[in-house]
Amino acid sequence: MKKLINKLMIRARNAIRCIVAAVLVFTADPRAFTKKALTGRAGEGYIDTAIKILVAVVLGALLLGGLYALFGDVVMPTLKERIQNMFDYGG
Repeated sequence: MKKLINKLMIRARNAIRCIVAAVLVFTADPRAFTKKALTGRAGEGYIDTAIKILVAVVLGALLLGGLYALFGDVVMPTLKERIQNMFDYGG
């Protein structure tokens, strides 16, 4: 029984230490984190980011242009015709 209690106490101490370590990590000084993030030289450059944005804008414009052409010439006239045929009660 004494061994069981000792094991439980050791596990409880370890759990408390883990919780305290997690709290310390999550409540670290935000100023130090911000300073490190702003002064760090690692990461992407401005040119890489600008090229990615430019490619995304061009691809988006092409996609929207294609969809507009498709809906304007193919989908909308047939849709209009089907709706008129659906409500044509003349015969």
